[in-house]
Amino acid sequence: MIRTVALWIVRLILGWIIVTASLVLLYALVRPPVTTVMIVNIVGDALDGKWYGIEKRWVPLENISPNLVRAVMAAEDTRFLEHHGFDWDAIEKARQLNERYRGRKLYGASTISMQTAKNVFLWHGRNYIRKALEAYFTVLIETVWGKRRIMEVYLNVVEFAPGVYGAEAAANRYWKKSARQLSASESALMAAVLPNPRRWKFWQPTSYIRARQATILARMNDVRIPEDWYRR
Repeated sequence: MIRTVALWIVRLILGWIIVTASLVLLYALVRPPVTTVMIVNIVGDALDGKWYGIEKRWVPLENISPNLVRAVMAAEDTRFLEHHGFDWDAIEKARQLNERYRGRKLYGASTISMQTAKNVFLWHGRNYIRKALEAYFTVLIETVWGKRRIMEVYLNVVEFAPGVYGAEAAANRYWKKSARQLSASESALMAAVLPNPRRWKFWQPTSYIRARQATILARMNDVRIPEDWYRR
């Protein structure tokens, strides 16, 4: 009996690994039609009596302004091109801060790779199971996709405003232009709200968001990306 149960558990685990790995391989070549975060947000909004829907427009990375690439790296993950999915220095600093200010706001150290894994395959949350799954998918996409594809997917699925996903949809709706035309200032504003795009509006920035914009703009000067990185 115990052997049979153990065998079924092993089969389930292997089946799950095959399915998830196959999905990661598929998304290395084709755009995700929808993400788990989009679905979870729609369900959550409906339960709250709200309806934002899903507004998205996929564009290849070369059709997104390098300003926005640099802005999100400056805001979310300055070592994106250097690490392999996990910024261990940032993780250790976050751990120390959380211990020092226990009971207050939690500090995170999610890289763009980790956020992409969460946005595409998982859901929001901080429990250990979700974090373990996030680490698993992060290793997979770093191995299979590579940095360019991770950034391309991230900028096409991340939520910039309630129900508005991806740089092109956000730029079209609020700046009345394409993502390719975004200026450094506009890009920094968009990156400034990423920690909480349902609370802050990049097109109607508060003084706090303006301060974040200024910090991001200053950091963007230190972000170095090879010229050929944008080309396939």
